[in-house]
Amino acid sequence: MHIYRLIPVAGPDDPNWSLSPCQGEVVVRAKTSGDARIVATAAEEDFPENDAKPAEWVSTENASAFRNEKLYTVIEDISGRYPSEGPRAILSGSFNRNVILPLVARDR
Repeated sequence: MHIYRLIPVAGPDDPNWSLSPCQGEVVVRAKTSGDARIVATAAEEDFPENDAKPAEWVSTENASAFRNEKLYTVIEDISGRYPSEGPRAILSGSFNRNVILPLVARDR
């Protein structure tokens, strides 16, 4: 496994933050840089609306800021600060799991 840092690169006024706010820097253990985005996204809550009834293959995962290259860049961390052995996981960073805004909140 490798260690990756997901670092916000867009400014605070960037309209791409409208669906999912900036979570700050996050460090993950993952197989690849693309997998690092998936690991970070998986830690966020999917379908935050209590009355949501998802159909097959419907998800809010693609709305995650971690998947947007305009919002986050992914850099391999070779500092040795974190062990590369272990499962795919978030190693550092504090963020809110419930960041995908429900339609009701966005429409206000």
